Amino acid sequence: MSTILIVIIILAIAFDYINGFHDAANSIATIVSTKVLTPFQAVIWAAFFNFVAFFIFSDHAVANTVAKTVKPEIVAGTNGMIIILAGLVAAIFWNLLTWWYGIPSSSSHTLIGGFAGAAVAHGGFGGIDGAMIMKTVVFILLAPLIGMIISIFITIITIQRNFWIKMLIIGTVVAACVLFVPFKKEFERWALLGLGVIFMASYFYNYLKGETTHHTTKMYKKLQLVSSAAFSVGHGGADAQKVMGIITAALIAGGEISKFSEMPNWVPLVCYTAIGLGTMSGGWKIVKTMGTKITKVTPLEGVCAETAGAITLFTAANLGAPVSTTHTITGAIIGVGATKRLSAVRWGVTVNLIWAWILTIPVSGLLAAGVYLLLNAIL
Repeated sequence: MSTILIVIIILAIAFDYINGFHDAANSIATIVSTKVLTPFQAVIWAAFFNFVAFFIFSDHAVANTVAKTVKPEIVAGTNGMIIILAGLVAAIFWNLLTWWYGIPSSSSHTLIGGFAGAAVAHGGFGGIDGAMIMKTVVFILLAPLIGMIISIFITIITIQRNFWIKMLIIGTVVAACVLFVPFKKEFERWALLGLGVIFMASYFYNYLKGETTHHTTKMYKKLQLVSSAAFSVGHGGADAQKVMGIITAALIAGGEISKFSEMPNWVPLVCYTAIGLGTMSGGWKIVKTMGTKITKVTPLEGVCAETAGAITLFTAANLGAPVSTTHTITGAIIGVGATKRLSAVRWGVTVNLIWAWILTIPVSGLLAAGVYLLLNAIL
């Protein structure tokens, strides 16, 4: 391995670690704000399920999408490695800057923006795959919107006072999805069925207990452990794969492998480990923004938001779309807040977040272009 390739791999793993503590808020914000777990317990819980994703997301569809953001002929040889290096440096800088100011920006999009920006600086806009970039841009809008719609739907069902209507709706929706949705992996079909059974069993047990305020609150606190775990699996699977794509692109550029399907086994293992360790480090400034500043979240609403976020992430992974876990859970949290009343959402905070989302890709791209030109002059 060349020196520059080793530096790229080290920086990529460092980015994955930073991604973990930058985006830890996505996995633990609601469960900490509802006091179901302490911050320390929450990061351990989330980190464990981040790593569990290693055994689930085995097709690496998202990693493949990220690796193909820049055309293969551009990412070749020394120039290709300089492009990747510049993208990583820019992405790390933007992630640390937004973490410092407590802004929950997308680690996924800063990495893609940096990768693409450096490629444009090298070979113009013809060097990037427009379809792949457009797929990412479209999901900047779709991910929070889908998360919000699903969370509103789940919240409306959850607060339904008639127990039997609630059970009928949940049973019908889960059965319809299990029977008619074309899942790419059978695991996801069984996971959805299992999630539905857990929720229905919990509601039925609470119904037998008399649905008192005390028992209902306890039930939702326990269910939040399940929904948080599901979201953390989705977070690990969605975010670790981006770095896997970058490392694989670097290995191809360095001549270590010839195509994406030859990705060495150590790449996913190291990436999932790094993001898990990063999550254990926490990102408390962003936790505060996500968990309290957008809207006040109860255990019931935490369950709805995390379940909606998990469903969105697993759906996107099926499509190979590099969505932002930050955007997804933010949309879900806005959804549960809006279900109470529109004024329950602090729209001023939300607008600031949206500006950060819009700026992430172009700013990261410009930073990476500058870093590329500097590195190209030096190296």
